[in-house]
Amino acid sequence: MAIPTRTINPLHFEDLEPHRFEDLVRQLVYDFREWTALEATGRQGSDDGFDARGWERVAPPFHRTVTDEDEPEEEATAEIKIEDRVWLIQCKREKTITPKKLSAYLNAINAAEADALYGLIFVAACDFSKKARDEYRKWCAEKGIAEFLIWGRAELEDILFQPKNDHLLFGYFGISLQIKRRSARAALRSMLATKRQTIKYLGEIEEFSREPVLLRDPEADSYPDSDKIADFDERPLWRVYDFVGHYHAGIKILVRTHLAYLADDGVKWDFEARIRTNSHHDDPWPVRVEDNLDAKAHKFWNEIPERNRATLEIVGFVRYEDILAIDEDGDEMFPHPHIYLRFDPEFGPFQQGVIVDLAVGGRFGRTASAEEKDRVEFFPKSYPDVEERA
Repeated sequence: MAIPTRTINPLHFEDLEPHRFEDLVRQLVYDFREWTALEATGRQGSDDGFDARGWERVAPPFHRTVTDEDEPEEEATAEIKIEDRVWLIQCKREKTITPKKLSAYLNAINAAEADALYGLIFVAACDFSKKARDEYRKWCAEKGIAEFLIWGRAELEDILFQPKNDHLLFGYFGISLQIKRRSARAALRSMLATKRQTIKYLGEIEEFSREPVLLRDPEADSYPDSDKIADFDERPLWRVYDFVGHYHAGIKILVRTHLAYLADDGVKWDFEARIRTNSHHDDPWPVRVEDNLDAKAHKFWNEIPERNRATLEIVGFVRYEDILAIDEDGDEMFPHPHIYLRFDPEFGPFQQGVIVDLAVGGRFGRTASAEEKDRVEFFPKSYPDVEERA
């Protein structure tokens, strides 16, 4: 499956006011050549087809004076005079320009002015067909124009996306690739700094550990009073979990562990959803369960044949970039690392999803996929008292 990428939508040159489009083009050609003058003639009306006109400075060629022994040097020195080259820049802010329409625009250029041209740049806010480009080349060749360029939408975007023109891209369209790059660089540095913190305070990359941590939403003003949140067990804004390692983009958190059953066929399964077996004795906010349910369920589970006695682990993922801060010392309520990140109303802190592992005989025993369609009713809804089954 292809991974989607973020792209920049086509630039809407046609949304610019005509004179603003001319201004943009003129600013793009400022460093195209060394100009002695660059005029916005199109703003004045009666422009003879000129939207902008430029005079390119031409450096004199290398010249060495040859003198005759009988002549004074100053009389033998040839005078060199080179005139600036005249360029026409014509701009059309149109969505389409056919070959016929392009020819009409070119033929509308004052003939005397066209004869004096050295170069021509025709710019439009649309894409040109091959036929239109061939017509343009033919017309310029017939007029004896030495250099000629045609810039359509694609060429304009190529020029604007160059780093040197980022200020124009931002000024006219509100987009800055340089700002995006700086933002991406800052985000990467922040993510790597967070990764180093998790390694320092929670555990090494390749190390399997089980360190208690508190995931907290920084906007949970009621902390540490869970009683102020009516549905705290179902939608907590902080919760004690186990850090169990790293993955390529963040950390793995053991959300909870349940007593489970796996049938002999290795497919059918069930688990006791009402209790968590990985609760910490020093957790100030344990999940509320029915009185003695934990003891009753454990007794029931211990009587399951060993080959069918399983555990179900739910592991959640937290991206480094989603971690806002790590308090390695904790507080008097929970003196272990506190990890601050925003909780989603639906997914809590695990917006990257969770995985479910069903295993018999520990980490290296028999495992199953725990598909919901294969779940059966094995654990009872109520258990006999522990004393009655003794």
